[in-house]
Amino acid sequence: MVEHVRIRVLPDGRVSRADAAAFLGRSSKTLADWYSKGVGPRARKVGGRQFYLLRDLEAYRDTGAREAM
Repeated sequence: MVEHVRIRVLPDGRVSRADAAAFLGRSSKTLADWYSKGVGPRARKVGGRQFYLLRDLEAYRDTGAREAM
């Protein structure tokens, strides 16, 4: 059974930490912890907030890569 998760993707491909966590099936706190340790998908800061690119989340989910090539 495939579960579909609805997330909000901004026009430039950015996803909030909460939506990134939902996409990966993790908690927002886990992603924050990964960010502080330099592991997990690559996050970018915009206006003091962390965002993830959907393509990086997909690469991390599929291969464990920090960012898409």
